[in-house]
Amino acid sequence: MNSYRYRQRKPAAALLAIGILSISLVLFQGVPSAANDRMEAEQLVEKALLSFQSFMCDENMGAFRDLIRDAKGVMIVPSMLEGAFIVGASGGNGVLLTRDRIDAAWSGPAFYTIGGASFGLQIGGQSSEVILLAMTDRGVTSFLSNSFKLGGDVGVAFGPVGIGASAATANLSADIVSFSRSKGLYGGISLDGAVVAVRDGLNKAYFKGDPSPTDILVRHTFKNPHSEMLGGFLAKAASAKMAKSDCVSGARADRTASLAR
Repeated sequence: MNSYRYRQRKPAAALLAIGILSISLVLFQGVPSAANDRMEAEQLVEKALLSFQSFMCDENMGAFRDLIRDAKGVMIVPSMLEGAFIVGASGGNGVLLTRDRIDAAWSGPAFYTIGGASFGLQIGGQSSEVILLAMTDRGVTSFLSNSFKLGGDVGVAFGPVGIGASAATANLSADIVSFSRSKGLYGGISLDGAVVAVRDGLNKAYFKGDPSPTDILVRHTFKNPHSEMLGGFLAKAASAKMAKSDCVSGARADRTASLAR
C-alpha cells in the first residue's frame, strides 16, 4: 500500500519539478533580455548625443543649425544602414525628443526604428547618420502613433547642406526635414516611403515601465536622468547658446563619427 502511494507521488513530484524548472527558465531568459535592451537603449542615447553634437559643429550644416531653433521635435538615428545589390534596404534605430511649448525644455527620449526599401542598382552598403527635424505639430503628432510612413502620412523633405546653405533654401512647408551624412557625403539617403515604428522593448527597458510615446513626450510621466546630457545639449543648440568649446574638432570629430556608427 505504501509502495502504491509512493508511486503516485513520483509523477506529481516530477510534474511539480518540471513546472518550477519551466518558470525558472522563463525568468532566467527574461533577465538577460531586459538587461540587453536597457544597455542597447543607453548606448543609443549616448551615440545620438555624439551624432547631434557632430552635426551642430559641421560647417556644412548651417541650414540644420538654423532650423533646429524652430524645430518642435528631433529624431536622431546614429547609424542607418543601407545595402544589397539591386534591391536596396535601409534601416536603423533612433531616439526622439520633443520641445515643450511652455518652457521649451526637451522631453524624451522615446525609441523608434526606421526602415524602408528602394529598387535600383546598388552595390555594397554604407552607414549614414540621419537626423529628422519635426517642424510642425502634425510632424510631432505622427510620432505618437505606433507607426507611420514618411512621405505618405506626413510630408518629408531633404534639408539643404553645404557651406553657405541656410534655412531660406529649405522646403519649409514639409512636416519633417531630414539631414543625413555618410563618410563625409551629405544628403544622399532617400527616406520617402520609409516606415517609422515605436520600439516598445527599448522604451520599457530604458524607463523601467510600460510607457507609450505620449507618456514620455507629452505627459512627461516617465523620465531617466541618463538622458539629461542629450536634452541639455538640444536646449543649448535650439537657443543658439552653443559655445566653441561644445564642438568637437580634428581627431575628436573623427572619433565621434566612428562611435556614432
